[in-house]
Amino acid sequence: MDLQKHKQNHKTSYLAESWERLDVEEKELRGMIEKDAGFAELGAKELETIAEQKKALEAQLKQIEDADKEEEEFPNEIVMEVRAGAGGEEAALFAQKLAEMYQRFCEARGWSFHPLDESESSLGGFKEAAFEVRGKDVYKLLRFETGVHRIQRVPPTEKMGRVHTSTASVAILPMRKKVNVDISPADIHMEFSRAGGKGGQNVNKVETAVRLLHKPSGIDVRCTSERSQAKNREKAMSILMAKIARLREEEAAAKYSGNRSSQIGTAGRSEKIRTYNILQDRVTDHRIKQSWHNIEGIFRGEIDDIIQAVCEAGGGSVPAEGEVEPDLQ
Repeated sequence: MDLQKHKQNHKTSYLAESWERLDVEEKELRGMIEKDAGFAELGAKELETIAEQKKALEAQLKQIEDADKEEEEFPNEIVMEVRAGAGGEEAALFAQKLAEMYQRFCEARGWSFHPLDESESSLGGFKEAAFEVRGKDVYKLLRFETGVHRIQRVPPTEKMGRVHTSTASVAILPMRKKVNVDISPADIHMEFSRAGGKGGQNVNKVETAVRLLHKPSGIDVRCTSERSQAKNREKAMSILMAKIARLREEEAAAKYSGNRSSQIGTAGRSEKIRTYNILQDRVTDHRIKQSWHNIEGIFRGEIDDIIQAVCEAGGGSVPAEGEVEPDLQ
């Protein structure tokens, strides 16, 4: 047992110290038994009690260690990014609709859902937006939502009744506690500005918004959620480090993956994963070739069945570029 490691973890330090005290008691008892044979019977019973207590502590330590490993692989905090794609204002309105769908789903599960930064279009949609989501199993359940989402509908402004197709991309970024990334300060360009929008007079009049640009990779992070520049800078830096770590993981995985597009969990932001067809009241996930109806309910956040099906599949295929899909026939 690595006692030192457990003592450094605030979750297990008290258990490790208790195990250490029992270990000392055990050694003292064995010494007493060696010196006094008359103490052997009583000492043996006490040794049995100590052994049971140590075994119980070891089980607790393992349980906490396993839970920590699970949380490291599937953290309970993510950053969700939503961006408008092809389709102009319609795409921005669709991006906003997706964000609201996920917010309602998260709130129904008791997760927190807070905006980090929002850039609105002229009609109030989202050009791009980032949200901090926290809750039990949040990454485990939402990790497969990364990719291009597409909507097909007749916009109110369409006089000829033609179906328009717009897209928006979603990216899910796990916020792991242990991120081993070395970033040179010289590689980071930092900007400060007024946050704008909602948030009170202080947020709007003081330069609290922080933008970080990692020059070697081109990764850009902006945070406006906090009321102080220091807190926004700290949060933006943690997101930047997580993004760089993910980029390096993806680059490493690409070297060893023979068939990347066949794995549902490795869908890139540019890969189309789902279509929301308003006229046919149908949502189709192209990776697992499965559809659901009641699209209005889905946009109200009732996506449990979709999330469950995609998580259970875990390895569906993404249609090849140019493949004709049912809703386009």
